Amino acid sequence: MPDILIVAGEASGDLHAAHIVRGVRERRPDVTFFGIGGQDMRAAGAEILVDSAELAVVGLWEVLAHRKTIFGALDRMRELLRTRRPDLLLLTDYPDFNLRLAATAKELGIPVLYYISPQVWAWREGRVKTIRERVDMMAVVFPFEADFYRRHDVPVRYVGHPLITEERPLPADRESLRRKFSLEAGDRVLGLYPGSRQSEIRRLLPIILQTAQRIRRELPNVKFLMPLASTLREADLQPYLQQYPELDIPIITGRTPEVTAVCDAIVTVSGTVTLEIALAGTPMVIINRLNWLTFQIVRRMVKLEHVGLCNIVAGERLVPERIQHEATPEHIAADVLPMLRDESLNRQYRQRLAKVRDILSEPPEDGDIVDLTLEMLDQSQ
Repeated sequence: MPDILIVAGEASGDLHAAHIVRGVRERRPDVTFFGIGGQDMRAAGAEILVDSAELAVVGLWEVLAHRKTIFGALDRMRELLRTRRPDLLLLTDYPDFNLRLAATAKELGIPVLYYISPQVWAWREGRVKTIRERVDMMAVVFPFEADFYRRHDVPVRYVGHPLITEERPLPADRESLRRKFSLEAGDRVLGLYPGSRQSEIRRLLPIILQTAQRIRRELPNVKFLMPLASTLREADLQPYLQQYPELDIPIITGRTPEVTAVCDAIVTVSGTVTLEIALAGTPMVIINRLNWLTFQIVRRMVKLEHVGLCNIVAGERLVPERIQHEATPEHIAADVLPMLRDESLNRQYRQRLAKVRDILSEPPEDGDIVDLTLEMLDQSQ
């Protein structure tokens, strides 16, 4: 029976890996998946041995604080490579962990498929050599990534972006959604997206809530919606929300696309979520604030002008970014309020964000990630 060890270390990776599990098992029911993931992978039929919520941290200090848990999971996966001898190691994003695991697989002669590339085109380009040595095939989701890897002699296949290639039910029209969320005609709706990691919640949710408080003072008819990432529980957010009962912020579970579609604007952490919001055409302000030491290291290494993935993909500042010392309630509110007040400006942002969909809609070269997974599985047997 073919075995695939699959690793997804955070919420977005769990969602995309679940798509692979479902797609492969629909065509090859005999294939088994086991490894690291979350509730989406578990629901798709994968055997989850380590929950990705335990590993979803970001930043140098945060990683150091969780190193025992992270390296314990790494040791467990290495042992499974040796004892269970899967036919394929399928890695999803999460580079610092996954590239270490890939080294063990390479020593054992187990083929490695890496889906969703580390952002080596943005920083730490030296990792390309490591990838070339440890990975048999990179499956990339941005067209420009394929060109980058070819220049560095790394086997690569552009498989399309999962936000485009994965079949997802379309949200209802905005008016129907407004009724579903009990919104009145004059309400303006602001989404508050605090992230999928505990470390992001600690660093950024207080700033987001202070921003919401400031905006409510300026715009009394604003309503707030906060979607819950699959790696978090309501209990992770409630201690923060309880400090602002007057804002009456509902936590929405399992309906993030609907929340994104119904919002007039969104305050969001950086990451893949900015692409999801951009594809929905919803104006946003992207925020981030790292531990001071982490930021000092990162800013000397990053080669890009933008932080938000939607801006990176577009190659221009489609929506505002407030990073580090600029990520204050005053600055963020100053960006958001015009989006909520000015219908004409709001439409302009929506039109500009269409560029992201145009870029990501470039069709895959030779099939999607499910096709490539099955191809490599057949080659390994």
